[in-house]
Amino acid sequence: MSATPPPAPKETTRFPCAQCGADYRFAPNEGKLICDHCGHEEATEQGDRQTAIAELDFKAALAKQLPAAEMVEARTTSCPNCAAHVVFEGDIHATECPFCATPVVVDTGTHRLIKPRAVLPFQIAEKIAHQAMNDWLGKLWFAPNGLQEYAKKGRKMDGVYVPYWTYDADTKSSYMGERGTIYYVTETVMVDGKREQRQVQKIRWSPASGRVKRWFDDILVLGSKALPKKYTDNLQPWDLSALEPYTPEFLAGFQAEGYSIELEQGYDEARDHMDRVIRRDVAFDIGGDRQRIHNISTSVSDVTFKHILLPVWMAAYKYRGTSYRFVVNGQTGRVQGERPYSKWKIAFAVLLAAIAAGVIGYIIAQNQ
Repeated sequence: MSATPPPAPKETTRFPCAQCGADYRFAPNEGKLICDHCGHEEATEQGDRQTAIAELDFKAALAKQLPAAEMVEARTTSCPNCAAHVVFEGDIHATECPFCATPVVVDTGTHRLIKPRAVLPFQIAEKIAHQAMNDWLGKLWFAPNGLQEYAKKGRKMDGVYVPYWTYDADTKSSYMGERGTIYYVTETVMVDGKREQRQVQKIRWSPASGRVKRWFDDILVLGSKALPKKYTDNLQPWDLSALEPYTPEFLAGFQAEGYSIELEQGYDEARDHMDRVIRRDVAFDIGGDRQRIHNISTSVSDVTFKHILLPVWMAAYKYRGTSYRFVVNGQTGRVQGERPYSKWKIAFAVLLAAIAAGVIGYIIAQNQ
């Protein structure tokens, strides 16, 4: 029986060193390309910030009328385990999913994708991200001690550029509702056979209607299905003012996932966000002490979007037969992830609480 072949190496974006031919990597601390073999450094290409990060027309994209320069033909496949959209470059036909290490093989044919418009370069190095993750684990209540010790062994973290959409839109909303004003009346009530007077709160409602408008800028929507949304949402905030025009040099030594949430699907989530904000604006506009909103009619215009890449450090640890994933914001170091609970620690805490309650109860009883 032939030996099982080793898993394919994880694919990363590669740029050959101009001096020795080895691979450059983008160094977050220096903001430049560095060759690990000979130390040669190369500045990253700087695009025109005004034009390169311009918004694209949403309706034109839905009608498949974007300029050819905004599109790219790519070989992609969906990971069978976590649904990440893995992009293949060059002559690579097999690799590992950057999110769950599942071996994946490219399917036949190519897919037409919208190019990234901008990238937020990694700001923190892997060592700092690893320390941030260990610090986060150390603060978790009821986490097994063994997990932190396991994580401290220094397993490599993967730097991945995760796809996001941003949406801009102009909205105008008309509404109908009611404004509530609180007032008090004195009422006489019977308490234990005696008459008592009390101040009773009442609300006087009056009709309210009006219009509100709001410009939404850079509503951020995750374009990936590979990670639980609760983790990626909690990695915010991102400082999008630090976005750079997309050039592949920023990806040197890192991996990048293709988007699996389509543009129109992402807009549905962005629209839900708009509706929540508009409802809050309407309540503020109605004023008063209480508000009732009966109807909101919103017109949305000038919808534009960008496809951007944001930096995430990732690690997965298998502890006592169960895998736990951790993600670190590659700009700020904010950590989110899955966590186990120690049954022994929880049981001990419950026991201590019971003992403390018993002692307090005994002291109170003795003082009565």
